[in-house]
Amino acid sequence: MAISMASTHNLKMLTRQGSSKCRMLLTRTNSIAPRTSISFTTTSAATTTESARRHLSNLDLLLQKPSPDPIRQLVETQVGGSQPQTGNGTRPSFSEKKVGKGFLQGFNLPRIWQQLDAAAAEEVSPRNLTRLQRLLSMTQEYSPRNSLGSRWREYHGSNDWAGMLDPLDENLRREIVRYGEFVQAAYQSFNSNPATPEMPPPERHVATPDRSYMVTKSLYATSSIGLPKWVDDVAPDLEWMTQRSSWIGYVAVCDDRREIQRMGRRDIVIALRGTATCLEWAENLRAQQVPMAEHSNDDHLQPKVERGFHSLYKTRGAHVSSLAESVVDEVKRLVEEYKGESLSITVTGHSLGAALALLVADELSTCAPDMPPVAVFSFGGPRVGNQDFAERIGRKNVKVLRIVNNQDLITRVPGTLLGEELEQKLRSMKVAAEDYWNYSHVGIELRVDTRMSPYLKPNADIACCHDLEAYLHLVDGFSSSECPFRSNAKRSLLKLLQEQGSNMKRLYIRKAKAALTLDVKKERQSSFMSNCLPSPS
Repeated sequence: MAISMASTHNLKMLTRQGSSKCRMLLTRTNSIAPRTSISFTTTSAATTTESARRHLSNLDLLLQKPSPDPIRQLVETQVGGSQPQTGNGTRPSFSEKKVGKGFLQGFNLPRIWQQLDAAAAEEVSPRNLTRLQRLLSMTQEYSPRNSLGSRWREYHGSNDWAGMLDPLDENLRREIVRYGEFVQAAYQSFNSNPATPEMPPPERHVATPDRSYMVTKSLYATSSIGLPKWVDDVAPDLEWMTQRSSWIGYVAVCDDRREIQRMGRRDIVIALRGTATCLEWAENLRAQQVPMAEHSNDDHLQPKVERGFHSLYKTRGAHVSSLAESVVDEVKRLVEEYKGESLSITVTGHSLGAALALLVADELSTCAPDMPPVAVFSFGGPRVGNQDFAERIGRKNVKVLRIVNNQDLITRVPGTLLGEELEQKLRSMKVAAEDYWNYSHVGIELRVDTRMSPYLKPNADIACCHDLEAYLHLVDGFSSSECPFRSNAKRSLLKLLQEQGSNMKRLYIRKAKAALTLDVKKERQSSFMSNCLPSPS
């Protein structure tokens, strides 16, 4: 009885003492209690001893201090160090763990790290991986963004780009690719919403590739061809394919002071997409030539253009103005708004848009006095008119740079498909005098070749050879006629891989997919670690 009272008295003293003194008393009490209990009644002593041990064990748990370093505890518990145990010697469950012992204990980081795909890392060497990541990077890089300054007129074609095309000037390369991306933005905007509302449509939002430009006007092209009503009844879901008026491009103006200073002037861009609807395809096939309504100052010139292109350019829609009216009115407004500044007008387009770009440039050049210089950058454009139309464009001082792929058949129509030199001989012999065949190209030519790309198959199909992204890929890689594709080309191949994967070489596709897979895993790992690991204090 005295021993039991003494033990109780000692426990009360322990609760009132400091942690260091308590541990000393715990040792002394544990060593005395068993010997004292043996001297008296065995049953009472055993009960008292078990009770004392239980109380002292609970008190010892209360006196344990939490680890001040959660990262160290994480390493100790997850990488093989000691882990806390419960009273029965088993590891505590998740509900039994204390929050203060580290919030990352629920994640098995070593196992996650071990599950990274080491096979992909071994397959692609660091040198090849670095190059592939640069080529497949979402951040597209081009030729240096140098200042054009006082030479901007040369890059805009004042000297017909003499001495800049072979070898291709790095600043001109960048300008060509940049204007091509304005056309890509037109494609993307149309594909996101191809339908035209049954009322005057509001201005459409366009995600321009260059944030220095502001879109000021949406442009619509209208076909003079009308399909029977039963077509819409048969395929009501494809109504946008048979609508007469379709959104075809936009007008944008540079409104960033730094970019204006870099380019040496304020630039006005007209970007036009290619063929997308059934009626536009039907207009493309109307190869008969029609005389232009506007007469030339030279009486001996009889400029004629393809009927379908002229129809899309001049026809008014039910709720929209014609392409000719819209673009002329908007450019006049912008020229008046920025009167007194150094201005330029750049018309760019692909396929059908390249053909319409010539008609737009022809009219803009003389639609008002003191018009800024007009230049055309066209990609994969067909022939538009006869030789007199080509001469008329030249006499109006409209500068045209045509980017042509050797394997692109669209650049050879309308016409005889026999080549420029042979067609000129036939015309001189009056063999090809018919309007269906008497077509001529306009402007200066920059010729690229699909077979020169180390990534595209030499027998790529017609769609690939005419694809706008393939054009930009070839222009970015073109160096000179003696070095058709530069080794340090920087344009991203991701979009080309997505759109023309069947026309890319298998060896490159395999390595590219491996690099993309590894890059995605690294990105996920980096994101996981940044979200889980605490920030350094």
